[in-house]
Amino acid sequence: MSGMGKKVVDVAFKASKNIDWEGMAKLLVSDEARKEFATLRRTFDEVNSTLQTKFSQEPEPIDWEYYRKGIGSRLVDMYKEAYESVEIPKFVDTVTPQYKPKFDALLVELKEAEEKSLKESERLEKEIAEVQELKQKISTMTADEYFEKHPELKKKFDDEIRNDYWGY
Repeated sequence: MSGMGKKVVDVAFKASKNIDWEGMAKLLVSDEARKEFATLRRTFDEVNSTLQTKFSQEPEPIDWEYYRKGIGSRLVDMYKEAYESVEIPKFVDTVTPQYKPKFDALLVELKEAEEKSLKESERLEKEIAEVQELKQKISTMTADEYFEKHPELKKKFDDEIRNDYWGY
């Protein structure tokens, strides 16, 4: 097998070992997402298996003597010479260098979005806890207790009363 093909197989194999499939599966919420994820994993495994089997093996050497006996030495030598003169061009990756900076920028953007999302999640969880606490206490809470937690609302009501504005 060519050096580049083997390299592709090795990279694919190493990549498959670094994927935390179980960790990602735990993050899925809907059944549709789970089905899509299972399809993705199955497809990944199929492609990886194909790479491991089809492209990781050296081709069988040609038994030129077998063909010499059946066809003739001159014709087989001609084919052998043509076969050995074929040069398979080496793959030169010109795409990765173009997209690597873009990918790295997207990773940075992803990390920023993740941090922002985590902060927003914390804020929302606090707000949910406050609303749940308020919901439990609302039936026994006095206006003064409510205004202690929301002084801006008390100020607004006091200003409206002072200015004789009753919402008409």
